[in-house]
Amino acid sequence: MQKRVSLKDIANKVGVSIALVSYVINGQEKEKRVGAEVVKKIREAAEELNYQPNQIARSLRMKSTKTIGLIVADIANPFFGHLARIIENEASNQGYTVIFGSSDEDQFKSESLINTLSNRQVDGFIIVPTEGTIGQIRELAKKKTPFVLVDRYFPEINASHVVLDNYRATYDATVQLINEGYRNISLCAYELDLIHMKERIRGYREAMQYNNLAENLHLVEIRPEHYKEDIGKAFDEIVAVQKESRALIFATNALSVYGLYCIQKKSLKIPKDIAFFGFDGGESFDLFDPPLSFVQQPLEEMGKESFNVLLNLINGSSKITQVMLSPALIVRNTVNT
Repeated sequence: MQKRVSLKDIANKVGVSIALVSYVINGQEKEKRVGAEVVKKIREAAEELNYQPNQIARSLRMKSTKTIGLIVADIANPFFGHLARIIENEASNQGYTVIFGSSDEDQFKSESLINTLSNRQVDGFIIVPTEGTIGQIRELAKKKTPFVLVDRYFPEINASHVVLDNYRATYDATVQLINEGYRNISLCAYELDLIHMKERIRGYREAMQYNNLAENLHLVEIRPEHYKEDIGKAFDEIVAVQKESRALIFATNALSVYGLYCIQKKSLKIPKDIAFFGFDGGESFDLFDPPLSFVQQPLEEMGKESFNVLLNLINGSSKITQVMLSPALIVRNTVNT
């Protein structure tokens, strides 16, 4: 095995002290007033000898690993996959590496990931919290670990977060359908004790109530672990009871996709037989005939903002930053516009 090149090897080659080499390798040449010519010689020698710094030792000295932990709810979900890519790109642009983990909406897996990443000495976390993890987030805050919550947050904890205005998302989608003449509007949402889903439900409810359609309100709450079974049953009920002016809003991408499957299975036509409004969109929404209407989240902004808020915390800021982003409605001919 080839011997690892050390600072001493570089120092001997250039004819300077080990301390001087250390200053240059660690980017402290200006602070230590090392001459430009000496800096050049040290860097050339390091390159010639193929010097590879010991990252663990360097991290201990610099008190930074230049890594962050990203925990999403389900990496297989296109929404989280795209969000992770944006965060990774932004981190890379600023010299950071992202270590990924997927909690799969499981509080115990989330706890394990936080512990594992903490042991890896990540500089901070970006977390999509799941049900039952409020204690884990409180513990991070107690330890003063830099972290940012994204997509979801806990109102009980005063912590930095970057989220969508979920109330506005479903409120606007519902009003759009009402303005197009629909009266029997149903919302399919997950049965979750999480703020983002509660706000999506609240937006739908209040849009129906404010437009004097409270008696037509039809909320279908889906158990995440049985979403295919529950959507199938709910869809049968909607089709049987609502004969005209029917519209469906789906509160997540996964629910939207399976809802489409149910619509096709019943041989219903969009928007002739039923109007459709999905969430998050995606390539499959564009390929569908006709292309589908959906609520669009500003993913690029969400990903970049969450990393930059975290970076400020890593760099010593104690400011709590809470960002709420505006949704956009992508309205196509899957409603009667």
